[in-house]
Amino acid sequence: MIATGLLAALRRAGLQVSGHKVGPDYIDPGYHALASGRPGRNLDPWLVGEHRVVPLLLHGAITPAPADIAVIEGVMGLYDGAVGRGSFASTAHVAALVEAPVVVVLDTAAQGRTAAALVHGLRSFDPAVRLGGVILNRVGSPRHETLLRAAMAEIGVPVLGSVARTDSVETPSRHLGLIPAAERAAVAEQAVADLADLVTAGVDLDAVLTLARSAPALDGEPWDAAAEVAPVGEVTIAVAGGAAFTFGYAETTELLTAAGARVVTVDPLTDSTLPADTRGLILGGGFPEVHAERLSANAALRSAVALFDGPIAAECAGLLYLCRSLDGIPMSGVLPAAATMTPRLTLGYREAVAAADSPVAAAGDVVRGHDFHRTATDPGAGEAAAWRYDDADHGFAGRRVHAAYLHTHWAGRPAAAERFVAACHG
Repeated sequence: MIATGLLAALRRAGLQVSGHKVGPDYIDPGYHALASGRPGRNLDPWLVGEHRVVPLLLHGAITPAPADIAVIEGVMGLYDGAVGRGSFASTAHVAALVEAPVVVVLDTAAQGRTAAALVHGLRSFDPAVRLGGVILNRVGSPRHETLLRAAMAEIGVPVLGSVARTDSVETPSRHLGLIPAAERAAVAEQAVADLADLVTAGVDLDAVLTLARSAPALDGEPWDAAAEVAPVGEVTIAVAGGAAFTFGYAETTELLTAAGARVVTVDPLTDSTLPADTRGLILGGGFPEVHAERLSANAALRSAVALFDGPIAAECAGLLYLCRSLDGIPMSGVLPAAATMTPRLTLGYREAVAAADSPVAAAGDVVRGHDFHRTATDPGAGEAAAWRYDDADHGFAGRRVHAAYLHTHWAGRPAAAERFVAACHG
């Protein structure tokens, strides 16, 4: 909420701002996009490789126009990264890669001077991390703020702002985190405006800008989709959008376009047909379990997808939409599987091997991705599986379809975009 409010407040002050999120999260970048007026983007060394983090940051900071400041929201705690790999893919790791100062947003509820001890520990844990200041969050009263500021002065850490506890701004959550901005529309826009008010009132924006300007110039060139793929030829590819399919990375569309695709959006909730001349279909992530009845009610599009004979790439939500049913509610029936909600959260980074040839991978390809779902399919894999990891087969693959829970970032494996466009010419 503070990162989104900061983006919105800086934009309101007349600056061009670009928002970035450490890790694989799709939801926060949706709020960043509302706040900044440009696509929210992710910086994840696990998914794209350390060598691409700076180029992707530079790309986001110049697209669609040069930004005055880039705000990078962290993930979890400062040093929390891929399990078993130290701080790899953590906020601290990305901050080191892009040589950026860190502002700690500190939840100060129910603590006083101890807050300074926590910040001191964060600062000293890794000397390579440059902690540039703190924003005090959920401050209880003016007296509480005075106590906290005095404690930070003891350790010599600048306080860049203070945000009081408030119930006036709400970003509601459900089983997989915040409800995406695209599902809340005008309500989300008002929440972002309210966050801008809070940050403008409580944070020293000039001090934040001064700290940001202390970051050194970055070596290297911006990431360029056209340099990552070869043009295969013009073809129309439909990408699922709308409230049920909100998970996707901006670079996917950029790579497909560079490979020759005309990318159009199809909303499985409202569109009755696939776009004219569609030769390929991409169904990304989202929340079909929340919209299952409306998805099912759109029988015309379900039928169009079932009859579609072009390549289909589906991740997580897309996998569910391709099943025969979701919690007993009919879906498109492309796959011989049924999906159900479960009480178990499956979450984590994975290293996977393509188990069969498909429109997005060749058998034996090694990829890095992440799982994030509370549903399961029966069976969990087809006769030809999409991926193999954790000593098990996952998903469904074949000449026409690749469908699995595993999310991947195509900027980390651009050949997938080129392969998919080529399959559409098939």
